[in-house]
Amino acid sequence: MTGPALSAARTGSGSGEVDLRHHGDAEVRGADLTDLAVNVRAGTPPAWLKARIAASLDGLAAYPDGREARRAVAVRHGLPVDRVLLTAGAAEAFVLLARAVRARRPVVVHPQFTEPEAALRDAGYEVGRVLLAERDGFRLDPAAVPDDADLVVVGNPTNPTSVLHPAAVLASLARPGRTLVVDEAFMDAVPGERESLAGRVGDLPGLVVLRSLTKTWGLAGLRIGYVLADEETVAALERAQPLWPVSSPALAAAEACCAPGALAEAAAAAERIAVDRAHLLARLGEFPAVAVAGPAAGPFVLVRLPGAAAVRAGLRARGFAVRRGDTFPGLGPDWLRLAVRDRATTDRFVAALADVLGGPPR
Repeated sequence: MTGPALSAARTGSGSGEVDLRHHGDAEVRGADLTDLAVNVRAGTPPAWLKARIAASLDGLAAYPDGREARRAVAVRHGLPVDRVLLTAGAAEAFVLLARAVRARRPVVVHPQFTEPEAALRDAGYEVGRVLLAERDGFRLDPAAVPDDADLVVVGNPTNPTSVLHPAAVLASLARPGRTLVVDEAFMDAVPGERESLAGRVGDLPGLVVLRSLTKTWGLAGLRIGYVLADEETVAALERAQPLWPVSSPALAAAEACCAPGALAEAAAAAERIAVDRAHLLARLGEFPAVAVAGPAAGPFVLVRLPGAAAVRAGLRARGFAVRRGDTFPGLGPDWLRLAVRDRATTDRFVAALADVLGGPPR
């Protein structure tokens, strides 16, 4: 299943030089810190969703039945039910893809969420990397993806860069004989879900769209996500799944989060996130040493500043956890990722950052 490493100027092979298994939860585990390291929306899950999940507990004696939740996801995206597969979080979908989709030359576009590459490597693949550059705003040029790549993985909006790639750019990568995986785990945090390809499943050849319900709804501990793909791909992924992979409480959450009222609430939350992100960006702009990647479109921002590791330690000592950036291929020790929070939390963070950097912002 292995193939040659990519040799183009802006590509590289997966050589294991970074810890692909490091994630933001490691920054806050076992510590009482203000969390800017994990991209789960603060103040979630809402009370009504907790009640729906709690009500499902009376049925725990029965094996999970995902038909209604699967139908709800299909209706939410206007797709047939057989183009939907429910998973234990989007992370499980990457493992299923690595097991079920046969590829000769898989390529992952970086910097991005590292689990796709980790899952492919665990499955025995040699993984090529397309490394996007800061000088280009971490934007994807389709020409950078090798023509013979038959499995391509890209995030939109991309974690950690927060870049939202145009749907037309990503669609241009689809072609017969290629599986194009677009990780839209944060798309519901983008107002209007603009640039989503979810509605093109079955239209674009080989398109697979992944979604997560853990970010917007605060369900990281419950593990619920889903795959949108053509019927043949969904069937292959389902065969690679164990029996009853999604718990009854997670199924109840999936059904609830696809209801019209929940979609309206998520849309309103996306608008608030955009306002809060603008405030964070304005405050970061007060620091000459801080460069922000962008334009940012997700519920997080990526920043570069000298001595980021020491800054991260200083912020931790002052009660704030931020995500290190050096475990993302294509980044280095001068990068940090910051989750978007409310204005008051941002202002407290900025005060701590000023203290770490040795003076007030300009």
